[in-house]
Amino acid sequence: MLKVQEIREIIKLVDQSSITEFVYEQEGTKIKMKKTGADQPVQIIKEVPAAIAVQEPVKDVRPAGQQQAEPEVKQEAPITNLHTITSPMVGTFYASPSPEEDNYVSRGSKVKKDSIVCIVEAMKLFNEIEAEENGEIVDILVKDGQLVEYGQALFTVKAE
Repeated sequence: MLKVQEIREIIKLVDQSSITEFVYEQEGTKIKMKKTGADQPVQIIKEVPAAIAVQEPVKDVRPAGQQQAEPEVKQEAPITNLHTITSPMVGTFYASPSPEEDNYVSRGSKVKKDSIVCIVEAMKLFNEIEAEENGEIVDILVKDGQLVEYGQALFTVKAE
């Protein structure tokens, strides 16, 4: 997903160009920017995988020394029972016990409290990371072999 600063830069470029509509899509997330008139600023319409439509009106993005306000995000149907599984240490994230074996979990996998979801390797010690509650894996937030920080979110879990 793009960072707020990257989105602002794209808005500036679209606003200063003759482009009237811009669409960006990555990993199931789609951002659509559309100019509605010559004197009106760019509008951003986000489409998120969870089918939550978000529209962010941007007041003014033209570089004229004016202060830019942080755009408001409005969600129609917030999901309330989502929890994250975080890394208890700095190390390397592994999704499976070995390269030849299947991943412990994938999106949509049901997990029980204390079931192993991944391994974090730190200083040649392989630490099994367990689910903290019963639920379903909604998202895997890191890639296999990626370095992770202490407290970094690894998984999003929808609690049962």
